[in-house]
Amino acid sequence: MAKEPTQKTPATLGDVLYAKSKPPILEQDWAKLVRSIAAGDQLALHALYEMAHRPVFTLIMRITANRETAEELTVDVFHDVWRRASGYDAANGTVLGWIMNQARSRAIDRLRFESRKKRSRDGDVQPLAEVTADPRDVLELREQGDSLRAALAALTRDERQAIETTFFAGLTHAEAAARLKQPLGTVKTRIRSGLHKLRHTLSAEAGKP
Repeated sequence: MAKEPTQKTPATLGDVLYAKSKPPILEQDWAKLVRSIAAGDQLALHALYEMAHRPVFTLIMRITANRETAEELTVDVFHDVWRRASGYDAANGTVLGWIMNQARSRAIDRLRFESRKKRSRDGDVQPLAEVTADPRDVLELREQGDSLRAALAALTRDERQAIETTFFAGLTHAEAAARLKQPLGTVKTRIRSGLHKLRHTLSAEAGKP
């Protein structure tokens, strides 16, 4: 599998909301590929890689902040998919969600490994860096573009800025607080309140006939 080419990824909420959208891939098509992979079809693995490697690479890059590591772990994730395809259960979530969870676990495990190495080398206890926003929340927000645009009206400027900086600039809460020059607790509170408002508004929209 080729290494991930250099690609500009959405950096702001506006980029995500107003970018030209591609026709969505049906979940049944994702599931069909996984079944084929479980049966030993290498072409199906390649097809799945082409469909999913960009979000996998982007997520790992945001968590590890290291391109070489992200490239390495992206390949590892799809090796895991090859080995674990027979264990995929649609009842536990979508195929992409399953893959992204594996990517997130791989990235966090690497951070922990590097943190242990640093402590061993320096003899100091260093706290593990806080990871970026949960990819499931990011995907959920991206998939609801039209409704999300309307829901944003319910947010204050500060709430929207905190969510945009954390979720779509790929920063941790601590990094977002530093960029916004706000206390960490304040940024976390704004993110929680903003997400609560968004979910409430989106749920209300979904319930309309």
